[in-house]
Amino acid sequence: MKARLCAVLLVGCSLTEVPALAQDTADQNIAIHGQMTFVLQANSHFRSPYQGANSLDHRAHAKETFDLTAYLGFRPWAGAEIWVNPEIDQGFGLSNTLGAAGFPSGEAYKVGKTNPYAKLPRWFLRQTIDLAGEREKIDPGLNQLGGHQGTDRVVLWLGKFSVVDVFDTNDQAHDPRSDFMNWTIIDAGTFDYAANAWGYTYGAAAELYQGHWAVRAGAFDLSDVPNSIRLDPTFGQHELDGEIEHRHSIGGRPGKVKVTLFVNHGRMGRFADALSLAEKTGGPVDITAVRRKRDRAGVSFNVEQQVLDDASVFLKGGVTNGGIEPYEFTDVDRSLSAGMTIKGKAWGRPGDTIGLAGGVNSITGVHKRFLDAGGLGILIGDGKLPHPGSEQIVEGYYDLALLNQMHVSIDGQLIRRPGYNRDRGPVPIGAVRIHAEF
Repeated sequence: MKARLCAVLLVGCSLTEVPALAQDTADQNIAIHGQMTFVLQANSHFRSPYQGANSLDHRAHAKETFDLTAYLGFRPWAGAEIWVNPEIDQGFGLSNTLGAAGFPSGEAYKVGKTNPYAKLPRWFLRQTIDLAGEREKIDPGLNQLGGHQGTDRVVLWLGKFSVVDVFDTNDQAHDPRSDFMNWTIIDAGTFDYAANAWGYTYGAAAELYQGHWAVRAGAFDLSDVPNSIRLDPTFGQHELDGEIEHRHSIGGRPGKVKVTLFVNHGRMGRFADALSLAEKTGGPVDITAVRRKRDRAGVSFNVEQQVLDDASVFLKGGVTNGGIEPYEFTDVDRSLSAGMTIKGKAWGRPGDTIGLAGGVNSITGVHKRFLDAGGLGILIGDGKLPHPGSEQIVEGYYDLALLNQMHVSIDGQLIRRPGYNRDRGPVPIGAVRIHAEF
């Protein structure tokens, strides 16, 4: 009740004039922002001759998630910003966020709770160092003080935040609070980025912007064990990330191309070792029994391009080492997704957005054999997998802009072969999302 009362106050703020502090585009020294997102998502009954411990429930059911976040920022010295994001969360994903490698709600964490609870997902310092070149205006926003910065610059990050705050970003498909919701559409499915079960970690990153190019590098803490709520206190298990970006213009319309690489160094198991051990002992397939310190690497690409004044397209894809278990994100060895978004100016609703996307996820042969033998992944595991196939996803949404910063969205998804299983599905999923911010 307290969380929902706070949400009512936040919605009220979003329907009133934004304070002058948030509107001023001069260099800001302090800012207070907030957001609230509520999602009600449901799947209808679907075909399921069997299911396992990590299966999506085949019965028709609905779940809701709610989060309320404050964005508190100040500028301690020139070019620096310190941000703290206290948050209240509540709710569950469908089937406790299990059953599909491309899970249908990015607002659903791997940890769900019935009652509202508080956490501190982000607290970080970001330092911008201007180099030679022109200066550009920066509008104030969530985790962004208004002001100016050089087009050529160095940006340093330090603290607790999400790896995908910096890497693999995309203006059309990246934020489940305002655009697409499926995990493997908002992020490259193969990008196994370091994070606790809520999606955040400790680390540092550096960005260099020079002309049409940008390069990024970062080092981040992995969980103490794969898919854990706790981060490694020693930083002995960690991730290294690198990214190169090129910004361009085609026919006067902006676009970006990014290539992202990661290497995870931690205790992970090989699927072949788990299968071999189970065959020798006659026991169940257990990936935890064969974990050793090793590296797992992957690469992904991310393209976005404006094609009309109010229409843009995107394309993402990636590959990773499919012989070793994923550490943090989801059970994908190969991924490809594409889509487009259209603003509503043509029908008299310039603040509205319509989006349509599709994605395909797949895994290697040894990964399939591991699941068929009863193995469990981060999100999937039907107990057996006699008829494997690629997981295919289609998602569409309509986002309706109301007064000021309040939006209501309708989202629909269809997942074929959830968990790479031809015997189960397809799964129709619908959602209503309410989002407000100031």
